Amino acid sequence: QVQLVESGGGLVQPEGSLSLSCAASKSIFSIRGMGWYRQAPGKQRELVASINSDGRPTYADSVKGRFTISRDNAKNTVHLQMNSLKPEDTAVYYCYCNALLDGGKSVTGYWGQGTQVTVSS
Repeated sequence: QVQLVESGGGLVQPEGSLSLSCAASKSIFSIRGMGWYRQAPGKQRELVASINSDGRPTYADSVKGRFTISRDNAKNTVHLQMNSLKPEDTAVYYCYCNALLDGGKSVTGYWGQGTQVTVSS
């Protein structure tokens, strides 16, 4: 059963824009952080942006000023608006969330399936 569903990846030219979306199942309760990681071939997965339950964002230095993360708590969705894209942004992008269990006694994480973003002329 799919827990996180991603959409919005694709091919775009340098300096273009893409918007990624990720929807978490309503069966996931008490979601805390949500965000996006990316992984390029031969590289480790890296955090791109995250956003806490109050809507406070954190960005990797490499995307500051270009990407904007947002969330809709009522819809259990997280979005990543990517502007001024560069070839080095090419990667598989994975959404994630973490959620509290057992009344806050533990936490579990969920990952999307990944969506390809390719920035190329």
